[in-house]
Amino acid sequence: MSILKRGLPVPDPEQPILPEDEDAVLEKLAKQAVKRGMTVPAILFLESVKPLNFIASQTMVFFEPIVQSVFSIRDYDTLRSALEKRESIEILLLKIEDLDAVHLAREKRIKKYLKALKKDWTWYQRWVPFMGPRITIPEEVLNPPEKPAKPEKPVEPSKPEAQE
Repeated sequence: MSILKRGLPVPDPEQPILPEDEDAVLEKLAKQAVKRGMTVPAILFLESVKPLNFIASQTMVFFEPIVQSVFSIRDYDTLRSALEKRESIEILLLKIEDLDAVHLAREKRIKKYLKALKKDWTWYQRWVPFMGPRITIPEEVLNPPEKPAKPEKPVEPSKPEAQE
């Protein structure tokens, strides 16, 4: 590409934006944020530092000798290389939001199941914590079956035109 030509090359929509290993590290980071209940603080932090992601990756290079003793250096290097790309923060935000939506839907199903279950309990089972029955939540409440894809609309046959 010439220096005089302006503009960026158009990315290929068929290719993934990030390599598999960088995508896996971002997925792992998103799962940890949702697992620890830090979804909202993580989103706020990532939105606020989105313009500084390259500087953050270079800061990670500076702190690498210190972090080496605590974390896996391979994942650390992969995360650093992922943060060098501008799209990585947005991809991480989308992953956190998707995982949080799944987590909240699961919590809603569990609460609904427990509410229906508690209707059959006696008063002391509801109000005295150690007198309640043991509860096992069925697998279909924890992990519901996948919803089948919507069937396509059948194609209606065209009406024959009147012959003259």
